[in-house]
Amino acid sequence: MNAATSRASLPDARRVVVKIGSSSLTGPDGRLDLGALRALVDVLAARVTGGGQVVLVSSGAIAAGIGPLGLNARPRDVATMQAAAMLGQGQLVARYTEAFAAHGLQIGQVLLTAEDTVRRSRYRNAQRSLERLLALGVVPVVNENDAVTTDELTFGDNDRLAALVSHLVRADAMVLLTDVDGLHDAPPSRAGARRIPHVADLADLEGVEVTARGSAVGTGGMVTKLESARIATGAGVPVVLTSARNVATALAGEDVGTFFAVTGRRTSARRLWIAHAARSHGRLHLDDGAARAVLGGRASLLPAGITRVEGAFEAGDPVELVAPDGAVVARGLVAFDSGELPGLLGRSTFDLRAELGEGYDREVVHRDDLVLEHRR
Repeated sequence: MNAATSRASLPDARRVVVKIGSSSLTGPDGRLDLGALRALVDVLAARVTGGGQVVLVSSGAIAAGIGPLGLNARPRDVATMQAAAMLGQGQLVARYTEAFAAHGLQIGQVLLTAEDTVRRSRYRNAQRSLERLLALGVVPVVNENDAVTTDELTFGDNDRLAALVSHLVRADAMVLLTDVDGLHDAPPSRAGARRIPHVADLADLEGVEVTARGSAVGTGGMVTKLESARIATGAGVPVVLTSARNVATALAGEDVGTFFAVTGRRTSARRLWIAHAARSHGRLHLDDGAARAVLGGRASLLPAGITRVEGAFEAGDPVELVAPDGAVVARGLVAFDSGELPGLLGRSTFDLRAELGEGYDREVVHRDDLVLEHRR
């Protein structure tokens, strides 16, 4: 399948990932807005019954639980947020089930965490499950597993999750639905702010002022939307950012919201999840020689080139590789636990083999498990 390369090709995009935020699904009282939900489903169902495929990444579980719990606003503590998510997730899925059933369609609930997209076996399982649902004509409804996550609850991770899912299912396009009608050259509330209809490269947005915080019921502001667009377009998936009320016209290829053109080619799933799927668990500080070797793109990281270990991690976790000037030059999967590494630093593999035996003379980060920062 070829990704849509312009607005004009969006109507023909066979597989589309649509992400909607909490603020677009709730009313002023914080409760789930069934009218907004049904309006979204009407558009997506028409796409599916017309021969297309849709994966819906939906926030709203916590917001759906706010009203039933008698809360006046989104809770701030993790335990209460998780309680709201546990209660609200069932209600959210039930409403989606009813709304899609009115069009003769079934949904499949898919709850993911960052670990599901960073661990190889889980990534593959998620990929197979989503592909099978689509092949069966089922609409996958994906959400961050808010009932078990912790710091992700405050990050707006469904924006990033949508980009990762877009790559996971090899989508032809991604649509980010929010409560504004697109990216503007200044905060939309400011007089004179103008919509930016087309972005050829996110580097062109330097100097554009964006908000970091979302609404009272959401967690992601425009910063997380742009990060999501960066991940998707860099992996060969074009993006449209617009308001939920514009979803039909956006999918029809009309000039609404902001269209983000593809900036990179589709990459392997492995490289994408190393680069983007999870936050780093620690940092490895490199000397000049090791930093240059890593940036050359052909070298693995050896113990001799590491000067300091930061953070707590286990073998297989993603870590950042840091040059002497403090710049992050790469991300990779580390082959040792953080507790093992300090005794290996600055030492040659020959010395380590002689003193500690085989197994300690291997790469700390193999080049096949390493992604350069400037390539992200």
